[in-house]
Amino acid sequence: MLNFRKLGSGEPLLILHGVFGSSDNWQTLGKKFAETHEVYLIDQRNHGNSFHSEEFNYEVMALDLLSLIKSEGLSTINLLGHSMGGKTAMTFATKYPELVAKLIIVDIAPKHYPPHHQNIFRAFHSVKLDEIKSRGEADKQMSEVINDFGVKQFLLKNLKRDSDGFRWKVNLAAIEKNIEQVGIGLEGHETFGKDTLFIAGGKSDYIQKNDEAIIKKYFSKSQVVTVANAGHWVHAEKPAELFNEVINFLS
Repeated sequence: MLNFRKLGSGEPLLILHGVFGSSDNWQTLGKKFAETHEVYLIDQRNHGNSFHSEEFNYEVMALDLLSLIKSEGLSTINLLGHSMGGKTAMTFATKYPELVAKLIIVDIAPKHYPPHHQNIFRAFHSVKLDEIKSRGEADKQMSEVINDFGVKQFLLKNLKRDSDGFRWKVNLAAIEKNIEQVGIGLEGHETFGKDTLFIAGGKSDYIQKNDEAIIKKYFSKSQVVTVANAGHWVHAEKPAELFNEVINFLS
């Protein structure tokens, strides 16, 4: 079973993070959404405090979500996913449309993206887990590969200390082995014909103008809105703007 936290009451809103992320990334916004909705902040497999598995693709991640929904006794949900979580959400909505009332996808299209996380993996591998004695040492080692403060802090959120020392929460080996699966486009002929909102970052190149055709192919009742001056992590860079777009759409 996936690890999750439940906040608030009302219509269910399930939130899925992106690759290398966790439910923690959505905690602040989750609390705001919880003023009007029952919010589920979910760790996808191989991330956060959820289980590790060699199997890592959108088919199994959609089944993970189905198991959670059934175990919680939910009949219909609103579903929000960012990046990799958006691909999980799209897969789920096209396979189980009867379970999804409204769908929100943050800064990802249903197309194929070539692998582009090589530097991220180098950053993870630059940290010598069996040698470091503090988070500061991990930060210093990772700085030799990545000097973007925000990206580095995002990755270091995955660092966990226990009685045996430091380890990564993410199942790095499984993600690295299956990284091409993270980039695949939506496959099959299933579509989702209910209200769908795509939110693009104005400074991100993940959703481009010519992607609107493939978006409409799978999501006929979709609209694309752009949050100005936001990169790929729209929820972290422009949380108030994203919150307003989502709440207006849900209401």
